[in-house]
Amino acid sequence: MKVGPVLRNNRETEAIVEAIKQDTEGHVEVTDRRAYLRVEAEDHCVVTRQTLDEILGKGAIEVPGGIEENLSSFKGYIKPQSDKVEFVSDIKDTHTQD
Repeated sequence: MKVGPVLRNNRETEAIVEAIKQDTEGHVEVTDRRAYLRVEAEDHCVVTRQTLDEILGKGAIEVPGGIEENLSSFKGYIKPQSDKVEFVSDIKDTHTQD
């Protein structure tokens, strides 16, 4: 199942998409709808604070929080964490592991 964010098209979007492409294993498909970008990957899509900091500078986008502010919607289930945001296809993957 394809999963990922639908991002408002603003000045931060290009950096978020680039970070997703770097952090996500496998192919990342981006569909530009002018007002928003749909970003999809198979079963798992991730963006990390570290990659965003490398692209935009430390703290330019808060993780989590800043990613969610740019979301219009998303496909799959979302798993925000202190250092990354993951989009997954199985709700079981959103539970923390002990």
